[in-house]
Amino acid sequence: MLIRRIFGKFKSIFLISVWILAACVANLSTPTKVAAPEAGSTRSQSLATPPPASLTPQASQTSPPTGTPSPVPTHAAQGATAVPFPLSIQAMRARNYPGSDLVLERELTPGSNYRRFYASYLSEGLKIYGLLTIPNGDKPATGWPVILFNHGYIPPDVYHSTERYVAYVDAIARSGYIVFKSDYRGHDKSQGVAQGAYGHPDYVVDVLNALATLKHYPQADPHRIGMWGHSMGGYITLRAMVISKDIRAGVIWGGVVASYPDLLSKWVRGPGAEPRPTDAGVPWHSSLSSQFGSPEQNPAFWNSISANSYLADISGPLQLHHATTDVEVPLQFSETLFYEMLAAGKYVELYKYPGDNHNISNNFNTAMQRSIDFFDKFVKNP
Repeated sequence: MLIRRIFGKFKSIFLISVWILAACVANLSTPTKVAAPEAGSTRSQSLATPPPASLTPQASQTSPPTGTPSPVPTHAAQGATAVPFPLSIQAMRARNYPGSDLVLERELTPGSNYRRFYASYLSEGLKIYGLLTIPNGDKPATGWPVILFNHGYIPPDVYHSTERYVAYVDAIARSGYIVFKSDYRGHDKSQGVAQGAYGHPDYVVDVLNALATLKHYPQADPHRIGMWGHSMGGYITLRAMVISKDIRAGVIWGGVVASYPDLLSKWVRGPGAEPRPTDAGVPWHSSLSSQFGSPEQNPAFWNSISANSYLADISGPLQLHHATTDVEVPLQFSETLFYEMLAAGKYVELYKYPGDNHNISNNFNTAMQRSIDFFDKFVKNP
């Protein structure tokens, strides 16, 4: 069944239109599309499956709801000045992300129309490595558009930069983008300890320093930077986009994009799924719950660390892709984020892939082309 849901935002007037085109198809592998229309469309129908009432956007809404929960929990030793918890969005916005010069460590075998390098930069004094691609040909006057590529969870001790996401990086690089895939600290040859994503801010810090580094790289256009993330990389992408205003658009595949309360209660993994990632061998949910209580006991804390609470401030549009039979990350996470984006008055697209897996392998070419078209529209040719 093909579903298309529509949402658009204009500079001074919100025109929210939703339409659904349903058609019976024999092939269940046909992706389900939930997307935004061309500007000016005013057709409207009720949704086939209504979202939760709290997430249903109101047609009369003229301004997005605030994304800042209050109060923001703090922590401090006795007698010390209280500071926001490091994982909170407020604390991460208050930090500096200077990046560094991008160092081309070694040239690798080139792609079809681009060069490949093993490159490095600095994040909190740590040398972080990554895979860099640069298109062939004359650099545009303002520099090449850039896609920062955030990979999903792979055990840090088995991760190798040049062995993972090869086809994904290649497809984006062939489309005329600089692509930079950070290895995060503690991965491959990157310095530092890999403490994990969900209980520590480290990986997001590394990616935001990569963003600052690419903004100052002479080959790159600092005003045309997008972000792609898969699984855990989707979590990183969403957080980065509510912390920094410099990311024009984001694409997330099979993303861990739920609020922290939903991560605690709704991250149900199907048969055959790998064990849930832990932070440095310690369940992050147990660690945070023991410090701050449950979401019912301390909702302000859990809201403060959830990017979903700050969608009114997101830096650009989102495109979401998710398999309906993903056993690693529930489809519900992307569906809920879709409705949360609508409620916040933001542009969002959602594509569903019946019968596919966490990597969307069976529909890879279709999903990647949609991703590139989205980047072309909002990053390369805004």
